[in-house]
Amino acid sequence: MSVTRQILGAELDVLGVERQIRDDIQLMLTEACSNVIRHATETDEYTVSAELIGERCVITVVDTGNGFDPEAIADKNGSMLTEHGRGLQIMRALADDCRFFTRPRQGAVVCLEKALRFTNGAAGQMLSSH
Repeated sequence: MSVTRQILGAELDVLGVERQIRDDIQLMLTEACSNVIRHATETDEYTVSAELIGERCVITVVDTGNGFDPEAIADKNGSMLTEHGRGLQIMRALADDCRFFTRPRQGAVVCLEKALRFTNGAAGQMLSSH
């Protein structure tokens, strides 16, 4: 998880993504991966993908675990219904769009989107304008 966070952070840095946005994306990624690891069994696996679509970063974490019901953990206002769910609350607060899907007997999908802001003259700014 730490390596994935560092690689994504370095890529966003090279593109010239503003530091606050980069930090938000890295924290969202950490929370999504931490939740999978915290609730996984020995045989569960997960994959992480991150892609830049226009001026948005889209992170998808797919696991092979039992899945979960995000509404049973925290309501839409972020109020905690159990002692767990703080990671979901953090992801919802930082992401511009946050979606959770449970695939029966196949695990869960977490999709996080964040609008990017670039420093002036940054490579990412030039790429997104074309």
